[in-house]
Amino acid sequence: MPKICYVPKKFKPETVDMIDQANEIIEDYQAQGYDLTLRQLYYQFVARDMFPDDRRWRWTGSRWVRDLNGTKNADPNYKWLGSIINDGRLAGLIDWECITDRTRNLRRNSHWESPEEIIYTAAKGYRKDLWENQAYRPEVYIEKDALVGVIEGVCEELDVPYFSCRGYTSQSEMWAAARRIEGYFNDGYEPVIFHLGDHDPSGIDMTRDITDRMELFMGGVDVQRLALNMDQVQQYDPPPNPAKITDSRAVKYIDLYGNESWELDALDPTTLSNLVRNAILGIRDEGKYQESVDEQENERGLLNQAALNWDSVAERLQEGM
Repeated sequence: MPKICYVPKKFKPETVDMIDQANEIIEDYQAQGYDLTLRQLYYQFVARDMFPDDRRWRWTGSRWVRDLNGTKNADPNYKWLGSIINDGRLAGLIDWECITDRTRNLRRNSHWESPEEIIYTAAKGYRKDLWENQAYRPEVYIEKDALVGVIEGVCEELDVPYFSCRGYTSQSEMWAAARRIEGYFNDGYEPVIFHLGDHDPSGIDMTRDITDRMELFMGGVDVQRLALNMDQVQQYDPPPNPAKITDSRAVKYIDLYGNESWELDALDPTTLSNLVRNAILGIRDEGKYQESVDEQENERGLLNQAALNWDSVAERLQEGM
């Protein structure tokens, strides 16, 4: 993994400790097969109680103030940690590839050196619709773009569509989803949407919003809130944030849940991934699924054979031209 020094820097002992702890979390994520965003790293610092005692803050209702008797989950620490991570990467102490920005990506065309290579690529990427013979049609929606990397592995493995809502889903995307899901109904399937969002005034309401707009656009669909729910908060004990009192939904939320809220980012990525996996497997017919997988692998093998014998294939094609 690349640790490249661009700006040599001498750090205070406190900062060195923070960098060492960041690398410990990074290695833990890498061992599980995940990269992470800066916000996920921040929440792991909070969950593991890694911020120094003199970095404690208290929310007054309008701003953060230092408070030695307060909590350690304040946004000023997020900015402070981000500065340390930036300096640590520039100084060659933190792997450049371990922290990702999932909202800014270069896009470019794919290229191949030969027809054989693209056929091999096609064979590897060839996928049948593994849910074609199933009773259900699941989709997974997650509130935050930064967490797509946590669910994409399990969703792609299980051949389930997924996307980031980026907060409240746009009207265009909800209308398109309604057309797609209505098509599932018409084809005899039972669609289901699994939604994951923060446990805060807006995050809770987003599940209601998806449900209502699907009702408006196509008569309704089964929308299941997969996370974050209060029983999961009690089970996994993620660090709390103060509920946003400026949110128009805060009064109702506080009446139901109190003054604290919790974010998806604070959960371990394996925990989130397993919640998705268990929900999907709970509605899947394993026998029919394996039949589809076997058929897919047989057809992939045919494509591989075409690549292995490309010269003969090309000669026959040219003879027929």
